[in-house]
Amino acid sequence: MQNRTHYIGRFAPSPSGPLHQGSLVAAMASYLDAKAHHGQWLVRIEDVDEGRSVPGAGEAMLALLRTLRMDWDGDVVWQSQRKLLYQEAAGKLGAHVYPCGCNRREIADSRLGTAPDGSAIYPGTCRHGLAPGKTMRSLRVRVPDMRVPDAAGCTASPATTANTDLITFTDRAAGRVAQHLATESGDFVLKRADGFWAYQLAVVVDDAQQGVTDIVRGADLIDSTPRQIYLQQLLGVPTPRYLHVPVVRNADGEKLSKQTGALAVAPDSEAQALGALQAAAAFLQLPLAPPGSISAFWQAAIPAWAKRFT
Repeated sequence: MQNRTHYIGRFAPSPSGPLHQGSLVAAMASYLDAKAHHGQWLVRIEDVDEGRSVPGAGEAMLALLRTLRMDWDGDVVWQSQRKLLYQEAAGKLGAHVYPCGCNRREIADSRLGTAPDGSAIYPGTCRHGLAPGKTMRSLRVRVPDMRVPDAAGCTASPATTANTDLITFTDRAAGRVAQHLATESGDFVLKRADGFWAYQLAVVVDDAQQGVTDIVRGADLIDSTPRQIYLQQLLGVPTPRYLHVPVVRNADGEKLSKQTGALAVAPDSEAQALGALQAAAAFLQLPLAPPGSISAFWQAAIPAWAKRFT
């Protein structure tokens, strides 16, 4: 197994319900990658959206990880306790941030289309100040205008400075990923109308503060990565390596989630816990013989992961 001298990974679930099989796949992938690199594995509860957080869900997730022998390093971080850090980071962005008075219907009516993650592309209505009669509903970050290629078909070097809207990165599974923020995202939200800090800012601040070097998560988040890289550039913090793994889907092809009725992983015996772990490993295409214990499962799974991803 490759031994990187400095590796910090993390698992960062949202406590909007119990951990389901799709979340377990993401947890397992990040855990195995950290162990295969002889690195640290952190756990962060992303409860920055306190309106969607279910009381006790975060604690239940931690208890399940313990049951599955997925032990983390250091203290668990809770985003709801880090609001001052997000406020400080937003302050550092200066003129890149502006107040927005638009509501969702107004943005949708602009008909600019939707971003890759399904959100409406913001038309820049409040870029130059709030219109008369408007009050601030949210804070947005200004993205660069679209860069027009020169006669040779070249644009500015991608993913190196915060003055180009073209963000590129190399995903360890998907390869090169490119996104034009100006046309595929627009100016995006940093602080929401309900007063909560947005995921994009919180995750960047937390990853930088915790020294995360490698992010392993579901492919449903790959389209958020360019916005996070842009914020990393603006804040002057390192960009981690990324690995986005496939997401588990139900029989209708929908991503397995609380909203689509995903069942909780709730083993009441070691045999059931092993069954959940084996199902997650099979989804990740790890060829494992049936183990006799949870400890034996991890002893086989870590080198199997290392063979594929290090």
